[in-house]
Amino acid sequence: MSDLVVSCEGITRVYADDAVPVHALRGVDFEVRRGEWTSLAGPSGSGKSTLLHVIGGLDRPTNGEVNVDGQRLGGLSESQLSDLRLNKIGFVFQAYNLIPVLTAVENVEFIMQLQGVGAAERQTRARETLTRLGLDDIGDRRPGELSGGQQQRVAVARAVVTEPVLLLADEPSANLDSSTTQDLLELLRNVNEQHGVTIVTATHDPMVMDYAQRRVRLRDGAIEHDESSSGA
Repeated sequence: MSDLVVSCEGITRVYADDAVPVHALRGVDFEVRRGEWTSLAGPSGSGKSTLLHVIGGLDRPTNGEVNVDGQRLGGLSESQLSDLRLNKIGFVFQAYNLIPVLTAVENVEFIMQLQGVGAAERQTRARETLTRLGLDDIGDRRPGELSGGQQQRVAVARAVVTEPVLLLADEPSANLDSSTTQDLLELLRNVNEQHGVTIVTATHDPMVMDYAQRRVRLRDGAIEHDESSSGA
């Protein structure tokens, strides 16, 4: 088993916007070791979210090569990428991406259902994870009945409940107060330290950065600074 969960070599991503190319990533070389929590920082437009999407196989780079858990993404079909995301990668998006017709518990169960986990185990794990995020009383509500902060925590619960190899989180503390953010970060630290889940977060939040063992700062699509820290 390789010590690297993520390896990016020479990653560029160019978007054509009204015939004017936008260079979102400019030759990024980036690696994340197994069990590491890395925080991507930088101003809006620095390339944080684009890099997350490329690592997660949600967007393909214009040039360069991405490997996740030993698999070269450029060599995978869309179906194979979907299988990789289903079985190895957890996502937390800024837009939550919850399924409106499902309850909070059913949303958290959804990925496990696709993985073939039995109904009783799915529900037990989903409710336990929601409880750890202070959501034990909203499990039967649908997303439309939840606040933005509650929806964000449900999205996090869905991402971590399967204990993926890699968790990618884009602004995971958005819409959360400081107390709830700390609860969320303690949960992420638990899945990182106790269950070995490798985490990459993109954030403006100093609290999230402080929990990460490593901070990588991007600017204008390139890595500006890379430092390790002792964490919170």
